[in-house]
Formats: sequence, C-alpha cells, structure tokens
Amino acid sequence: MRVGWLDGEIVMVTRRNLAFAAMLTVAYASVDAALADQAAKAFLEKIYAAYKGKESKGIPLDSDAMMRRYFEPKLAALMIKDYKEAAKRGDVPDLDSDPFISGQDWQIGPVTIVVRDLAPDRASATASFRNFDMPTTVVYDLVRLKEGWRIADITWGKETLRGIYVKK
Repeated sequence: MRVGWLDGEIVMVTRRNLAFAAMLTVAYASVDAALADQAAKAFLEKIYAAYKGKESKGIPLDSDAMMRRYFEPKLAALMIKDYKEAAKRGDVPDLDSDPFISGQDWQIGPVTIVVRDLAPDRASATASFRNFDMPTTVVYDLVRLKEGWRIADITWGKETLRGIYVKK
C-alpha cells in the first residue's frame, strides 16, 4: 500500500485499486475493439448486400468516386490509373473481374464475414460464400480512415489486388 497526496487529501493506493483500474482499462479497450469490428463488418455486409438476389447489380466500379468509396486512396489511385489507361488503349483493365466475388458473374448464397482487429485502425476480414455453388473465400485487409473503413488489399487464393498492379 502507498500513501500519497491528491488535492490536499490522503490517498491510499492498494493492489486492489490498481487491479480494478487495469480491469477497467482492458474493458474499455475491448469495447472499442468490438465497435471497430462491427463497423468493419457492417462495411463489408453492405457490399455483399448488393450481390444478393437474382436481379442484383453488385457494386459497379465504373467511376473514380466508386473506387474511392471502397478502396484506400493509394489503391484507388492505382485502379483508376489502370482503368483510364486501358480505356485509352481500347483494352480491358488489369482487374478484369469483380474483386468482391472473385469472378465476373454471381449467384451467391449466404455470406459469412469474420473480422479480426489488427490495430485500432486496421483489420483483417474473411468473407466466405458459395458462388454458383462453388465455395469462395475473399480475404480483406482493411484500414479505417476519417471517412470510414476502406479496403487496403484483397486476397483471392494466392493472388492479391495490389499485386495485380505491382506486377507491371
């Protein structure tokens, strides 16, 4: 036990007080982490909601604004540059499929999303679903910006979205 002064009062610091303070710190950190998980999960759930149903439109990545809405700035810039250069050549961009479903066509079933916090502003997430009855897994590296969660990279098997652009 330690005795000290705080605003003219004697304060006794015991092991019990220190343990209680440590538990509160851990509890608040856990609540903050759980909120981060929920926000990151909600971000991905909203994406996959656009792919459900026979008449679903998916997420059209057909404008700079749409790419910036879902991807972190550096990755979005790589994608935008690639799309513009491909259009000038009259060619298809390096990303020639839908990154969220790892294909060009879809008929997806229920999506399971698991998010794991890596840091206060970083998370990893796995989306698992069946597309035309084929098991599909898409792994996301997420980053939280002031605008909300954005995708820093996507992995499909051994290939990554960022890797498509680094190969050039």
